[in-house]
Amino acid sequence: MHEISLASSLLDIINEQAAKHRFNRVNAVKLSLGCASSVEPKALEFAFSVQAQGTIADGASLRFEMQPVVHYCFSCRRDHSAEVFSSVCAFCGSEDVILTGGTEELRLLELDVD
Repeated sequence: MHEISLASSLLDIINEQAAKHRFNRVNAVKLSLGCASSVEPKALEFAFSVQAQGTIADGASLRFEMQPVVHYCFSCRRDHSAEVFSSVCAFCGSEDVILTGGTEELRLLELDVD
């Protein structure tokens, strides 16, 4: 479960930002994540809540901005967004598709702090 190391890295970033910007509490963390990134949001929330105990992020919520899966079809030359990968074009039915988006890994967008 790599969400444990992701939560740890996230807390490291939070601590660096707290030292730099002098805040004492984190209320919420807004993250961007691709639907096909192999990160499980619920597992990350759990790992973060356990590792954040006793820190300035104790009790902070994680909010996810999910990036959709994007397919490109070479046959009809169109992009298609979806929540999951499909090997068939939603427009023309061709199997000549590739995954072009939605694999973005975790990115910290915003911290709600006191």
